[in-house]
Formats: sequence, C-alpha cells, structure tokens
Amino acid sequence: MIKAIFFDLDDTLLWDQKSVKEAFIATCKLAEDRYRLDPYQFEEAVREEARNLYSSYETYPFTQMIGINPFEGLWGNFLDDQDEFRKMKEIVPAYRRDAWALALKKLGVEDPDFGHELAEQFPQERRKNQFVYEETFQVLDTLKKNYKLLLLTNGSPDLQNTKLTITPEIAPYFDHIVISGDFGRGKPDPSIFEHALSLMSMKKEEVIMVGDNLMTDILGANKAGIKSVWINRQNNERNDVIPTYEIQHLEELYQILK
Repeated sequence: MIKAIFFDLDDTLLWDQKSVKEAFIATCKLAEDRYRLDPYQFEEAVREEARNLYSSYETYPFTQMIGINPFEGLWGNFLDDQDEFRKMKEIVPAYRRDAWALALKKLGVEDPDFGHELAEQFPQERRKNQFVYEETFQVLDTLKKNYKLLLLTNGSPDLQNTKLTITPEIAPYFDHIVISGDFGRGKPDPSIFEHALSLMSMKKEEVIMVGDNLMTDILGANKAGIKSVWINRQNNERNDVIPTYEIQHLEELYQILK
C-alpha cells in the first residue's frame, strides 16, 4: 500500500532544461548583436567550455556527489554554510567569466570584458525564465488529497531554495523538502532515501519515487529498495538501470497508484 510519494524537482516538476535553454538563447543573442556570432554555435561553445572548466576544479568530486551540474554553476551563488560550498562560492565568479570569455575566443572574439558582461547577464536571464510543466500543479493537487508528499532534490540548498522561491507555489505541497547539499550526500546514495523515509516515518514498501534521471532518482530508489517511476518525457533510451514503472506524463501516475 503506497502512502507517500517522493518527487524529484528538476526536470520532473520544474522544466529546468528549458529554463537553462531560454537563458542561453537570450544571453547568446547579445553576442549575435555585438559580434554577429551564430547564437547556436556560441551556446554549444559556452556549454563545452563550462563543462571542461567545471570538471577541472578541486570541487568537482563534491559537485558530482551532491549533484550540481556545470550550468547551475553558471548562475548559482552557493551561499551555503559548508566548506565545499564556500570553495565553490570563491571559484564561481572566475568560472563564469572564463566560460563565456573562452567560448568567445573559440569563435575568434578576444573580448574578456564582454565575456564578463555575458557571465553577469546569464544568471539574470535564468532567474527570469522559470518553467514548470503544464501538468505539475494539477497532479500535485490531486495527489496531495490522498498521499504524503516529499521533495527529494540534489543540489546546493541556496540554489534549490532559489528555484523554489521563484516558483512559490511548489513548496507548500510537500510535507518535507530534502536537499542533498543539506544532507551531505546526493542521489543515488541510498542513505538520502533512508533519511527521507525516516522523516516520513514510512517503510520502504509504503513509498514510491518519481524522477527523470535513471542514474540518480531511479538507481538510488532501486538501491534503497523503493519502487520507482521514471518520467521519460523525451522518449530517451533506457540504460541498464530498470525502473519499476515508466511514464511520459505525470498524469499517468494515477493509474500506477490505483
């Protein structure tokens, strides 16, 4: 008998990929206007430089464990009270500046000041562009009547709470909100799922995990012995991590829960 549902946040309830995409489009448009750069080519260059830089810092193993991606580093402030986050806070200004400046350079533009301008613009655009899937609130409304709900998200508490502040309607649905940066380990580590179970005073058989990421949400639930629902909106290929259920739209949860 399922009594509680654990939800992932990014790309499960919030359409984070679209929010990031729109922020890139708006910021790269400035480079098109200034230097006639192809905005799509420029975006690819920034994403690549950001990934490369991000993985070169001493904080990289920590960001992987907590679950913070390079593009969150391009707009998050990491004002969290913890040593590794303090290091990130110090690294981030140069990381942003360099990612944009190196991408400009790659496309033949030597203008570090403009790189800095773009690095400042991107976070503003990301904060403006917060997308939620059309069915999110309706599904949460329906489920809240019969189930306890817990939000289980990887990331920096400062950044995840910023997302929840921009979309204030989400947090009130949840009995508990668990953020990996607060807990000290991220999905797929089973300990964060066990922590969530203890907060809800639930047995693993009484809970189901809903998320978009096979390697964090589904793998972690599997390791913790919790049933899982993979929301696969893009019709992605499955790897060797097997969810209990697979859906393409959150409304399909009703049938599973029946």
